[in-house]
Amino acid sequence: MKIKSLSDRVTLNNGISMPWMGLGVFKMIQEKEATNSVLWALEAGYRSIDTASAYGNETDVGKAISESGVKREEIFLTTKVNNGEQRSKRTLNAFNESLDRLNQDYVDLYLIHWPVKEHYNETWKVLEKIYESGRAKSIGVSNFLVHQLKDLLSHTGIIPAVNQIEFHPYLIQPDLMKFCNDKGIRLEAWSPLMQGRILEIPLIKQLAEKYGKNPVQIVLRWDLQHEVITIPKSVHKDRIISNADIFDFEISDEDMKLIDKLDQNTRIGPDPDNFNF
Repeated sequence: MKIKSLSDRVTLNNGISMPWMGLGVFKMIQEKEATNSVLWALEAGYRSIDTASAYGNETDVGKAISESGVKREEIFLTTKVNNGEQRSKRTLNAFNESLDRLNQDYVDLYLIHWPVKEHYNETWKVLEKIYESGRAKSIGVSNFLVHQLKDLLSHTGIIPAVNQIEFHPYLIQPDLMKFCNDKGIRLEAWSPLMQGRILEIPLIKQLAEKYGKNPVQIVLRWDLQHEVITIPKSVHKDRIISNADIFDFEISDEDMKLIDKLDQNTRIGPDPDNFNF
């Protein structure tokens, strides 16, 4: 599949279309940081914005969407229920509060942020009701491993549309990728740039020179050629624009395999089987 522009979309398992590329706003908590980044992204042609209750910036994201002048139906908006909200069994209230902060009537995708043991199946049942109400056009999960997905699927008739996971050249998770592909669950990459560490990888730098691109663009293009939705974060206008300049070239099959061989099963973020927040 060739992804040719920032406006290209993938059809999820419920028929809803989602942009292949968007903007993530993790840790954007400084004054106007998230608002400005979202405004710059929408101006540059991005149409997918990913936030979360835990990020503390839903209000700023909603403000930017309202001020952007872009029609709401053109924007794919994602947010997530956090771990404390799962544990306190207040997922429905948390969703309503997210909508209020975002100043929206609906979101396009609502995710379980982390697989909190003994809670995520119950949380999913609430997400199903939200989905059936039409206030979340799609529902999915984040940071779920194969065994957690198998457990979830044994308790539900609604397959998650998306699994947002840590995905980058040092953490490909081929078994998880295959399982999700087989089940019709779209993978979405968070931390695709390894918090900037991809800039230190010799192979990525060599390929950047070969293709006349920068290392960030190489990795984001690699994501898309693996048919993994990607949401790089940046608070800089020029980088937001540069990150989207990846549709005028393709990485060869040979070079894709070279990047794949960088896999070390190494995480930058928490382990979904062992987290304490």
